[in-house]
Amino acid sequence: MTGSIRRRSGALLGLVALAAFVGACSSGAVPAPLSKAGNPAAQPAASGGSEAARASAGATGDSAAYGSGSTQYTQQDVLQDSAYIVKTGTMTVEVQHLDAALLAARAAITGLGGYIAGSQQVNSDDRSTASITFRVPVARWEEALDVIRKLDSAKLMDMQTNSVEVTGQVLDIGARIDNLRATERQLQLIMGKAVKIGDILEVQSKLTDVQGQIEQLSTQQSHLKQQAALSTLAVVFSTPAPKAVTETSKGWDPSAELDHAVAQLLGLGQSLATGSIWFGIVWLPVLIGLGLIALVIRFAMARLGIRRRPDDGPGAEPAIPAA
Repeated sequence: MTGSIRRRSGALLGLVALAAFVGACSSGAVPAPLSKAGNPAAQPAASGGSEAARASAGATGDSAAYGSGSTQYTQQDVLQDSAYIVKTGTMTVEVQHLDAALLAARAAITGLGGYIAGSQQVNSDDRSTASITFRVPVARWEEALDVIRKLDSAKLMDMQTNSVEVTGQVLDIGARIDNLRATERQLQLIMGKAVKIGDILEVQSKLTDVQGQIEQLSTQQSHLKQQAALSTLAVVFSTPAPKAVTETSKGWDPSAELDHAVAQLLGLGQSLATGSIWFGIVWLPVLIGLGLIALVIRFAMARLGIRRRPDDGPGAEPAIPAA
């Protein structure tokens, strides 16, 4: 009796080890594509049969099956699977009446099957702005862009769009989930045959770990699919700036004024430098020459005894000649 129990426990431990090995292989297995709905495709035909049948199946490329483990998919299923593309965009629009534009944009996006994911509005004395984040079905993405562009009295100031394909990530996560579910089923079978409490606890621990990985990957896959199904469009609405401020800003250019002032200063400096050059080269030698001539004349007059006679006034007495 005891030997039979021991043999059964040893067999259960071997099955647990086998399940752990399968789980490790599933986490590192090459991801196999799956359909958009997440359902595995039909299994390929059995390996048995005539050589002609196998050659015919190999020659038909659309019916070729590939995958790993128990999850295999035909190439035709992959070709029929639509791509997952995450689309995002930002727009800046200038409108005359902010409230009317917001109502019209909300009504138009709602009509396309979208909704408002977030909003923020700021009002000031001179102008008002509002930032709205829309979620739009990916099939109506281009229509949503046209709706915003064609709003009444709207002027498109800036627009940027971006697309990121996540099909590979969705398929990779789906393949990992399928492999983990296969491991989960094997662990559940082993747990149903376990007798000893220690074996049950060990299998339960591995089963809990596998189920946690499945939930985590399923959440990631759902998030990617949701992002691909609903595109994100962020729009900034703003009213025009006041005309007085606009006209003043258009007529005044600080850089141009700075250039003009620097040019005037350089012109004044050039004029002073030109005058100094002409004075030093032309007028200074002439003045020096005239001064030297005046000194020579004065010196000659002093040597010859020439004196300047004082002026005789009307009451002055006549000079008495010498005897």
